[in-house]
Amino acid sequence: MASNTSHDGTGPRNEQMIANMYGALRSEMNQLYSKITELEMEVSEHSLVMGAIQPLDPSRRCYRMIGGVLVERTIREVLPAVQRNKGVLKKSLPASMKHWKRRKWRLQILN
Repeated sequence: MASNTSHDGTGPRNEQMIANMYGALRSEMNQLYSKITELEMEVSEHSLVMGAIQPLDPSRRCYRMIGGVLVERTIREVLPAVQRNKGVLKKSLPASMKHWKRRKWRLQILN
């Protein structure tokens, strides 16, 4: 009986495997890019919030969404948390970009 693959491993099965890997990498790259875009938007939103509440009186009441629950706090309590969250988001961006670039490099190898 003859098989569909040749002895050197370059038959249709190997080509299908490469095509599947290419599709999976492409999908993963798209997901990573979406996540990076989302992180960048969140950093921008945090900057807007910080710019809006910094000049206000620190004892003034404001509202903040925590885990899907809207809570009342003072600007004095909220501003450091927003600054801290923005810092965490900014720190995660380079790692996500590095991961995306690694996937892009692997995808280029398959081309």
